[in-house]
Amino acid sequence: MTQLITTQLVTLDQNLGDSPADVIRVLAGKVAASGRASEVEGLFADAFAREQKTATGVPGGIAIPHCRSAAVQEPALAMARLSHKVDFGAKDGPADLIFFIAAPDGADQEHLKLLSKLARSLIKKDFTAALRAAATEQDIVDLVDGALADKPAAAPAAAAAPVESTTTAAAPKRIVAVTACPTGIAHTYMAADSLVAAAKEMGVDLQVETQGSSGAKPLDPAVIAAADAVIFAVDVDVRGKERFAGKPVINAPVKRGIDEPEKMVREALAAAEDPHARRVPHFGAEEQAERAEDEKGEHIGQKLKRALLTGVSYMIPFVAGGGLLIALGFLLGGYEITEVADKVVLENNFGNLPEGGLTIYLGAVLFKIGALSMGFLVPALAGYIAYAIADRPGIAPGFVAGAVSGFMGAGFLGGIVGGLLAGYIAHLIGTWQVPRWLRGLMPVVIIPLLASIVASGLMFLVLGGPIAGLTVALNNWLTGMSGASAVVLGIILGLMMCFDLGGPVNKVAYAFAVAGLSAGSADNQAPWLIMGTVMAAGMVPPLAMALATVLNKKLFSLAERENGKAAWLLGASFISEGAIPFAAADPLRVIPASMVGGALTGALCMATGVTSQAPHGGLFVFFAIGNLPMFIIAIVAGMVVSALAVIALKRFAVKKPVEAEAAPATVSV
Repeated sequence: MTQLITTQLVTLDQNLGDSPADVIRVLAGKVAASGRASEVEGLFADAFAREQKTATGVPGGIAIPHCRSAAVQEPALAMARLSHKVDFGAKDGPADLIFFIAAPDGADQEHLKLLSKLARSLIKKDFTAALRAAATEQDIVDLVDGALADKPAAAPAAAAAPVESTTTAAAPKRIVAVTACPTGIAHTYMAADSLVAAAKEMGVDLQVETQGSSGAKPLDPAVIAAADAVIFAVDVDVRGKERFAGKPVINAPVKRGIDEPEKMVREALAAAEDPHARRVPHFGAEEQAERAEDEKGEHIGQKLKRALLTGVSYMIPFVAGGGLLIALGFLLGGYEITEVADKVVLENNFGNLPEGGLTIYLGAVLFKIGALSMGFLVPALAGYIAYAIADRPGIAPGFVAGAVSGFMGAGFLGGIVGGLLAGYIAHLIGTWQVPRWLRGLMPVVIIPLLASIVASGLMFLVLGGPIAGLTVALNNWLTGMSGASAVVLGIILGLMMCFDLGGPVNKVAYAFAVAGLSAGSADNQAPWLIMGTVMAAGMVPPLAMALATVLNKKLFSLAERENGKAAWLLGASFISEGAIPFAAADPLRVIPASMVGGALTGALCMATGVTSQAPHGGLFVFFAIGNLPMFIIAIVAGMVVSALAVIALKRFAVKKPVEAEAAPATVSV
């Protein structure tokens, strides 16, 4: 097996910069220079993205940045002992010992086990002391190789006397734990070892299941059954969570298992004695009760926003597939395909082509598949709004209420109302106290049945008609827009799309466009106009920042210039978040400049009739864009204006330092 660390990968007593990004970039360069990675930037991007999810600093002046990356060709360890400590987010301060773990996307289990073993060694004080005392790069390599081969780094200290329980002479408490992090290489195993060590000192029997990249060995069901409490130190979902149902539980991020293992064990012991402690839910009504507990801190606006955005996110695949298929149908068969598609699909085949030949037949097939996909739009919106409120028992009532909304012509507004009704009714029924023998039927029979009857009944008997009337009025207003009113709407949508770059305001504008997309047709293109405007405006910020880094490099840091290269593709793909690194570093200049360009693009799109039948994709769905030349011109105009605006603001809107303003005219000696 290839040696994981060599002297070429070790850096001793050097200053590698002031930030984690600086250190990671240098170590990524070491890995690439050793021939174990194909490129520095790809490896750095993957490692820094992992660092931004969870800080990798751990107690003791140590940091373990790590990732799995397609750029890595052979697993590698790059180690640095810093002369200038860098803050990697540990509670006890900055780190001077840095181990950068680089694993391939398809790393074999043996390599992953070795990497995990190293991470576990770093919580041993004798090992880290030996690393700090090492005189040469070869000493470091020998120490690491010894740790991987289970050789002691130094003579072990005398074992501490066991701590006697002061509370009871009975058998020790038993705790089980699960640790897991997104990458599953370092934190997963370090948290496990820290918890076990802390529990041992406290006289507690603790067994851990590590759900990491090198595989997971599930805890014995008998061990789980005998446990008094469970600890979940995880940053991802626990696999097989239902095995722990009913146990008192302590939930925390995986890093807390490394930073505060003793405290977590004490909390688990306290939960085991508390009859009111939070417990791992049984899946059904109790799970909904736990969701309610989690969401107590949310006010009604936050809950509504979360539910609506959940519905929209699940609806988008139906719209994306359906919208693009309809656009392809129009491309092959023309707008007239809407009138003949049903007849062509039912009466013709490859051996019996309709008048117009193969293109008409394929156009009809594509259009019909797209139309059927779009038919799920409102039920999916309503179903997953209800799911966000009531979890799985809300899905069926929500879909039914959405179907009723579509049947009555209430459109996406009816779907929103129906989904909210179904979700809250299902949630309410789920809180009922029922006999234990009935609990199993609640989520699969009783809740869906009763919630469907009540929510859909209200839609049929009370709400459907008025909402359908409002939908007709809204469609008529949008259809009748022209001139100044259309331009104003374009400006508003452009401003919203660029205000927070993928945040709540951006999502509201996008959700409005996507939700109305199914109402678009050759005779009513207003929803397509709105979608085209929203997409074009959302592409402006990342493209503008990319252009600005080219026009005036000196105004941007090296990291921003690197982000600018990626922003070209992100902007062209309609991923507004590509501008977030720029906005995070300089929000008071980047966001206003982006909004100016977005407003211009929105106004131009509305004024010139740019449409989009696709909800996403940017330039890559060019065939679904109506008036493509003006779509491109509007984006370029907004991009140039925003780029020039941000450059001007960075040059001239500069706050003078207080010292400079207060400095005397003469030079003091």
